[in-house]
Amino acid sequence: MGYLLKTATNLAIGSCVALCAFAAPEIQLGNTTFIGRAVGPGVDFFGGIPFAAPPIGALRFQSPLLKKSHNYSRFDATDYGKACLQPPVVPDLADTSEDCLTVNVHRPETENPGERLPVLLWVYGGGFLIGGARVYNGSEIVAHSIRRGTPIIYVNFNYRLGPLGYPRGNEAHQKRRLNLALEDIHAALKWVYANIHAFGGDKHKITIFGESAGGMNIGILLLNRQFERLVRGAIFQSGQASGPPAFKASERESIWQDFVRSVPSCATVASSGNTFGCLQNVSETEMASAYMSYFGADPFSVPWDPILDHGRGGLLPDFASTIYKDGSFAKIPFISGTNLDEGTIFAGAARSPNFTQTDLKDFLIATSSPPISDIPEEALEESVDKLLKLYPDTPALGSPYGTGDELFGLPSIYKRTASILGDLIFDAPRRQWMEAAADNGVTGYGYLFTQPQPQESPESGVPHGAEIPFVYGNTLDMSPSAVRLKEMMMDYWISFAVSLDPNDDKGSKRPIWPRYTKSNRGLLHLNGNDMKIVEDDFRKHQLRFLMSNSLAFRR
Repeated sequence: MGYLLKTATNLAIGSCVALCAFAAPEIQLGNTTFIGRAVGPGVDFFGGIPFAAPPIGALRFQSPLLKKSHNYSRFDATDYGKACLQPPVVPDLADTSEDCLTVNVHRPETENPGERLPVLLWVYGGGFLIGGARVYNGSEIVAHSIRRGTPIIYVNFNYRLGPLGYPRGNEAHQKRRLNLALEDIHAALKWVYANIHAFGGDKHKITIFGESAGGMNIGILLLNRQFERLVRGAIFQSGQASGPPAFKASERESIWQDFVRSVPSCATVASSGNTFGCLQNVSETEMASAYMSYFGADPFSVPWDPILDHGRGGLLPDFASTIYKDGSFAKIPFISGTNLDEGTIFAGAARSPNFTQTDLKDFLIATSSPPISDIPEEALEESVDKLLKLYPDTPALGSPYGTGDELFGLPSIYKRTASILGDLIFDAPRRQWMEAAADNGVTGYGYLFTQPQPQESPESGVPHGAEIPFVYGNTLDMSPSAVRLKEMMMDYWISFAVSLDPNDDKGSKRPIWPRYTKSNRGLLHLNGNDMKIVEDDFRKHQLRFLMSNSLAFRR
């Protein structure tokens, strides 16, 4: 989330190249000619292409209606579509609309007839509440793939967010209107699978990748074996299916009612159990205004995570940890990793001198409440007490890691809180997934990103989202170490997209990245000055406790 706010402009630079310098590229899809633009030597861009009908009016709170054809003879695809409705957190995503389900393609400008290129398909993060394709410019990824002799195509898209993407409550359950954002991602994937050939892509060589909520959404989709048909590889950057706590829709009824009350025209029906009819008749202006008033100054204070929809053919059929145990998930090759200090940007409350150990305990209980039916409330409290004992209030053990007793002018509980949240939401889910995949013979590669971040405040360490500019080739840090790591990471990611193995002999000289197996639990240590393989055993007892008690924490 912090990454979006800090570096959106940096990633968008490549989209600002003057059109007059290059001839406008065109592609034919059905009866429609799509006119794109050149965004640099060797790279074409096509953007703002609808992959589903606008989810407005009667289609608000409905499953996406996939576009199978376009009713235009010519379509201006020279710019990104508007971002989906969201709180005004990221300046570059201020231009929003509910008519937002659009896809964007960066491709090499030179096509070889008959050649079909591998595809990298990005799913953005942002806490399930903010985000947009516009701030993830893939032109440098494509340009780098061309330079190394393994050209690929990069695709991204928008999906619905917050209440419009993740409705909850009894009515949403009864009417099967859950996890619409996941359905949007599924629809975008189906559109790309059906149409990427027109851009020179190979539908059988799609690698889906994403960060944070994007990685979590991908992980949830891949709990379903049906996705083996649509993608052949996945890259999870700081996000797995068991990252967010999973609740039944009915357990989030009060959250839904609070949101409906923020929509003036529908406030009186908030508790009626029949809100969708009213909400579908609200203007987009009123809905946008409701977003602003409801989310206010602290938009992430209320969770809008994916909802359990088991028993109804849903996309989150059960807790991820349960599906891992029975091995019924999609078995495709993958890369998965985390950053050194994932929890620091989520520990903001612990910066306050008024935040106490009791507050931390209450927060951990609240995020997992109500407990699942076979776990008594006192058992949840007992689990939290045991967790807190495993993470003592000892600054040298906290995050940012490796900073000793330094407190950065903050209360000691800040480092403790950051360590717990980083492990609960990111590191334990990553290790749990990789162990389950290895147990089922799935090819996987793990990493730990530790590259120093000179542009970050020291109390952030190597925070959540810090790796993204290295993947996209748009780092603010231009030190030799950062540039070296950027080249290697782009090569690893592109090599994996091309061959499902990050270890081709193209591009930069870089260490061999070994597979993660039951007998070789090695992680690639991503640091421009210290590339090596490390054992996946950090905070061994803490992460094992979290993994063994996944259901207590609703994961």
